[in-house]
Amino acid sequence: MTTDLAQIDLDIDGMTCASCANRIERKLNRLDGVSASVNYATEQAHVEYPTKLDSGDLITAVRDAGYHATPVHPRDASTDADDDRADSGGDRELDGLRRRLIVSAALTAPVIALAMVPAWQFTYWQWLSLTLAAPVVVWGAYPFHRAAWINLRHGATTMDTLVSMGTLAAFSWSVYALFFGTAGEPGMRHGFDLIASRGDGAANIYLEAAAGVTTFLLAGRYFEKRAKRRAGDALRALLDLGAKDVVVMIDGAERRIPVTELTVGDEFVVRPGEKIATDGVVVQGASAVDASMITGESVPAEVTVGDDVIGATVNTSGRLVVRASRIGADTALAQMAKMVADAQAGKADAQRLADRISAYFVPAVITIAVATLGFWLGAGGTGGVTFAFTAAVAVLIIACPCALGLATPTALMVGTGRGAQLGVLLKGPEVLESTRRVDTIVLDKTGTVTTGEMTLESVVVAGNVDDERLLRAAAAVEAGSEHPIGAAIVAGAEHRYPRSRQDVTGFRAVEGSGVTGVVDDARVAVMSPSRIEHPLPERLSVAIDDAHARGATAVVVLFDDRPAGVIVVADRIKPSSAAAIAELRRMGLTPVLLTGDNAGAAHHVAAAVGIDTVIAEVTPADKVASITELQADGHSVAMVGDGINDAGALAQADLGLAMGTGTDVAIQASDLTVVSGDLWAVVDAIRLARRTLGTIKVNLFWAFAYNVAAIPVAAAGLLNPMLAGAAMALSSVFVVANSLRLRRFRPHPRG
Repeated sequence: MTTDLAQIDLDIDGMTCASCANRIERKLNRLDGVSASVNYATEQAHVEYPTKLDSGDLITAVRDAGYHATPVHPRDASTDADDDRADSGGDRELDGLRRRLIVSAALTAPVIALAMVPAWQFTYWQWLSLTLAAPVVVWGAYPFHRAAWINLRHGATTMDTLVSMGTLAAFSWSVYALFFGTAGEPGMRHGFDLIASRGDGAANIYLEAAAGVTTFLLAGRYFEKRAKRRAGDALRALLDLGAKDVVVMIDGAERRIPVTELTVGDEFVVRPGEKIATDGVVVQGASAVDASMITGESVPAEVTVGDDVIGATVNTSGRLVVRASRIGADTALAQMAKMVADAQAGKADAQRLADRISAYFVPAVITIAVATLGFWLGAGGTGGVTFAFTAAVAVLIIACPCALGLATPTALMVGTGRGAQLGVLLKGPEVLESTRRVDTIVLDKTGTVTTGEMTLESVVVAGNVDDERLLRAAAAVEAGSEHPIGAAIVAGAEHRYPRSRQDVTGFRAVEGSGVTGVVDDARVAVMSPSRIEHPLPERLSVAIDDAHARGATAVVVLFDDRPAGVIVVADRIKPSSAAAIAELRRMGLTPVLLTGDNAGAAHHVAAAVGIDTVIAEVTPADKVASITELQADGHSVAMVGDGINDAGALAQADLGLAMGTGTDVAIQASDLTVVSGDLWAVVDAIRLARRTLGTIKVNLFWAFAYNVAAIPVAAAGLLNPMLAGAAMALSSVFVVANSLRLRRFRPHPRG
């Protein structure tokens, strides 16, 4: 028997790491018939559940796991502006983290300085350190303590557990040493005896370790939260594309109303330069509509009565009257927004290495600390109970990974800084692993491999008119047009024949057909071939057919109603594309050309730049499906695009790269942005991201290696302040120095 299923998206509050997402996912999936996917990056859960349950059961399950959930309420364009204004007030959690970070950093700096510079250790300096460190460890580290407590209640451990235990152990032992040991006496100094010796530990304080770890990890948590805060920007940018109001026809009169009041069947007016308010059918007029956000093609599509038009596309010329056929969530724009949201929610999280390792490291450290305490209590001897506790606490302190807090943030900071210098913008650490795995790179055609702008390609003449006269006359009449083809003809004429602009009289734009005017006493018309009613000379017909086969655009120029020639304009291939694609191949990536343009244009461009696989004439939904199909075949896919129509595919891909010359929506939906429109920048972006990931992995290895190596020393009771400080300082210095090597990254030589 088939069970009816419902779907719901939940906002999850309280997650601090990828293992939190896994715990919630497991808790939800234990419910009968429930299939849940929790995305740590977007802090949302997508749940399919049988109708015998309700959303309250799901929210209760999340609460039982120690977190909070609320249903996601879909937004539309009408509420988006209000939501943005609310958002501008700031994210309370992000603001709270920023305050904790700033205050903690200000208090921690003097604590570390006093501990590391003996010359500054004045009488009773240790008590000032306690005063400064206490707010950091208690208030600054509260998010870690809270997460550790939630994990403890549910029998789980993460890096939050180790951070909380380590900082509290270091702080608590320092308080004990100050009040009940000898560390609080006047003239106490941090020693520099390199020879480890046994002692009761009551003369040692570890305040700089507790405060330093807290501040470093707060910095990492803040920058991670800020990156996740931007996860919804692509959706907000998409919804902002829609028109906010519309002129409707009511009893033959025009009236402007908010777009939210529009209903199916209403007729509305779209003037030149305005956005089409919603999906509909043209009932009056003819024009050219810029539908590049859907098709990716740089040439506006000619529309007339009976043609479908898409909301948020731009009417470039004539006046249109459109009958609304779809509104709200049913429109193409809303479906694209949903596509981006679904792709982001479905993208697999790249769990941080630290969290994965912590699943084994944290329980092992706790076990060792307990075993150390038990061993020395049983062994007795010098120091007794105090010595046993000193050794056990030392294990927790030395295992608290100060360098681990630096490992990812420093490499990411240096890597992103170097990337910014080279025009490569990296959104966050979670995208780095994808750069190592990708084996297929999918390239959008228009604006990515090509310039995305129409340029003059050739002029073919018939009869007694020469190239110069034909082109100058066509440019004269097109100068009064705003059509991209006309702009390409004008620019091409000015390039070939500078300062040769001719005067035109009687200019007229024929909606959906072309332009006409009088130049040098000749009536000149530049028309679409489809609007020419009488036969064309064979030479011109062949030129038109050849242009269409290559995906170029041809227009016919008539002198006194007689065909005089054909002008061909085309989207030009970027000079760097072929060499950059060859380098991507050498990096182990298989290029694929994906475009909404016609097959002829796609194959022509692919052949010119060395791409074997072409997927053409696809809609934005088809682009997402194509990426999904490649992933289903076992490929890890990178997608490079620049248009609104690429946003869903960029979000769906394992690695999305947006050209900075493209739309804001594409940039927001991507993982990496290259500021220039040059494909060589994509090569550099992938190389830099891979290098940064390698640096992070080395940092993480040594951050753990130093701690692991010191744990046996601590368990043996041979840990003195110098050894603890040296281990912390040495691992941190290594991590920082290794990260700084990224500053020497150089772009690939342009070939």
